[in-house]
Amino acid sequence: MTSAHILIVEDEESLTTLLRYNLEAEGFQVDVAVRGDEADLRLHETTPDLVLLDWMVPGLSGIELCRRIRARRETERLPVIMLTARGEETDRVRGLSTGADDYVVKPFSVPELLARVRALLRRAKPTHVSDMLVAGDIELDRVSHRIRRQGREIHLGPTEFKLLEYLMQSPGRVFSREQLLDGVWGHDVYIDERTVDVHVGRLRKAINRPRQSDPIRTVRGSGYSFDEMFAGAE
Repeated sequence: MTSAHILIVEDEESLTTLLRYNLEAEGFQVDVAVRGDEADLRLHETTPDLVLLDWMVPGLSGIELCRRIRARRETERLPVIMLTARGEETDRVRGLSTGADDYVVKPFSVPELLARVRALLRRAKPTHVSDMLVAGDIELDRVSHRIRRQGREIHLGPTEFKLLEYLMQSPGRVFSREQLLDGVWGHDVYIDERTVDVHVGRLRKAINRPRQSDPIRTVRGSGYSFDEMFAGAE
């Protein structure tokens, strides 16, 4: 699997920070342009694998930039996801008819957006998105939502599945409880950070048998990490 290059065209700093963090945690290369005309120049220099495009960026609107992307032979098939606060049906139709492949209304769920990014890349550039995550003796299939450890099938609830997937995407990286809440539950969901501890406990109970090493490491005062060095065998 090679790393896909994603261009974010967005002038809201807090949102670009959130998107960059989560996309880089997925293993993507990320660049940011805060103006539409700046993004247009970059697209003439190099073509990314996907564009996250805000409708209302300064300099050149997202709608006009999307038109230009579709008009150029080099970028006519470039996947584009439009981000916008405009949620009316007429606006959705306009965005999609301009050439956007997908249309996401703010505020949105980060996990849902990441799923849409993976789905678009899987169709456009399948070598950039792996359907299977493997670490040690654990295999996670993103398509069938099946998990196996040493050939044993593990049954997880949807939240525990998302949590394991999120941790396995960045083995060795320590995530705070707040970061896990944002990445797994979404930044617009307001729940107690202790909820993370409850679901980590359920996840550990499901994936670990007696004498098996625990791949989920608790980092005191920081959070949790998927230990890339864990020994899978009993």
